Amino acid sequence: MTILVTGATGRVGRAVVTALLRAGRPVRALTRAPVTADLPEGVAVYQGDLEDPASLAAALEGADLLYLFPVPSTAREVVAMAERAGVRRAVVLSGALADEESADDEDGYGAVERAVQASGLDWTIVRPGEFAGNWLDYAPDVRARREVRRPFGNAVSRPTHEADVADVVAASLLGEGHSGQVYTFGGPEALTVAEQVRRIGAAIGAEVRFVELTPEQARMEWYDLDQGVDHDVIDWLLDMYGASVDGPETVPPSDTVERVTGSPPRDFAQWAADHADDFR
Repeated sequence: MTILVTGATGRVGRAVVTALLRAGRPVRALTRAPVTADLPEGVAVYQGDLEDPASLAAALEGADLLYLFPVPSTAREVVAMAERAGVRRAVVLSGALADEESADDEDGYGAVERAVQASGLDWTIVRPGEFAGNWLDYAPDVRARREVRRPFGNAVSRPTHEADVADVVAASLLGEGHSGQVYTFGGPEALTVAEQVRRIGAAIGAEVRFVELTPEQARMEWYDLDQGVDHDVIDWLLDMYGASVDGPETVPPSDTVERVTGSPPRDFAQWAADHADDFR
């Protein structure tokens, strides 16, 4: 049984490769840059790009199972190629807010979900909440100044360890009873932004100062840092963070990770400890 992992050098994809190797399964890894992929020994590395479906032909040939990183623009073509190549089952990475997208949105997670649901494959959709790994974007500031600058310090989320996402993906690929399931989950703790910063500090044994920005300050800083970024995206992020201060939790507590994998989800302190060297 051969498993193809797309997006294999991303935060989740790399963790999926690790989870499958831990289960003793042969893994093919798709990456745009095999020379710099730095994947574990024993992984069969294939060059390919999900934005160029034709480049996946060799990696898909003979594959039985597929972990699909979401690229909406080519999802239908990639899924059709997988069917023709003989893939039996696909597990798709999506997002917890996929249900909030309009049914005709072809640029979001829903487009990828619809592509696999309309196929003849056995499918499972994995919808994690906010990734704990998003904090790595702040690692340079923590290393340089021991500080994090963000708005909405009281915004609450359930940061999700990428290893838990990978374990749900691996269980869905390898086990039975997951066909047609949509798994939505977050981390085990609802934490404010400020609380998450304190846990990063505890993991590295140093105080990390949290500087709370106003939305306008954040907008200007993010514009300066991300030249060419779509300003609508930044405004959407600010709206989402602001709504999580007083609104209901985006991802409510659940037993999904433990029910699917047999192990409880990792908390944010564990994630921070696992990534402490990134912040030191």
